[in-house]
Amino acid sequence: MRVLLLGGTGEARELARLLVAAGIEVVSSLAGRTTAPQHPVGEVRTGGFGGPEGLTAWLRTNPVDAVIDATHPFATQITTNATTATTQTATPHLILSRPAWEDSSAEWYWVDTAAAAAELLSRVGSRVFLTIGRQGLDAFAGTGLWTLARCVDPPEPAPTWCELLLARGPFTESDEVELLQRHRIDVLVTKNSGGAATAPKLRAARRLHIPVVIIRRPPLPSGLDVVETPAEALTWLRTNISG
Repeated sequence: MRVLLLGGTGEARELARLLVAAGIEVVSSLAGRTTAPQHPVGEVRTGGFGGPEGLTAWLRTNPVDAVIDATHPFATQITTNATTATTQTATPHLILSRPAWEDSSAEWYWVDTAAAAAELLSRVGSRVFLTIGRQGLDAFAGTGLWTLARCVDPPEPAPTWCELLLARGPFTESDEVELLQRHRIDVLVTKNSGGAATAPKLRAARRLHIPVVIIRRPPLPSGLDVVETPAEALTWLRTNISG
């Protein structure tokens, strides 16, 4: 059995490990947007495919038994491209999407877009901690509020309207509490990426009674098989694919 794994997440790296351990050939594809990414076990390719047409052509040249999309929940373009390409090539397609965060006892404000989050901020706080990655930062440039933006890699061009913190997680709850207190943060903005690795900032905000503005996930394409864990993805392969 041979699988194309669209990766870049911790779940994708764990799934690659499980696949290799099970004797399943895996090609992990990384977008190449992050400096010094953590590489999974098995074969790795880096860089985009060239849209849905490019991925379709790749699948026709490099046939696989299944495509598993384990990209970030907000990586909507690659998910759309994969859906189109697997339909065109009749390739089984699975989405591995970590569980979303559910509402908590903390003061959470739900919005659909970064622009909506920016518009809400002045009614919620005055010292902002942005943890949405480097894409979408520009939506917050006009708020006029003091802002700390944490990213893994520097945005290009570098924003001049906020303080930039370059750091790669995971972070502990104690780390996050210390950071929030040191910068006197009174509102946190994040995407509903879900998972345990980035949840400590939510627990830290709850501890300090800091409101959280959360950008909802975009919907997944309808009609696809979806699982929440790497172990479930491996079970899906064994149940649905013969290779």
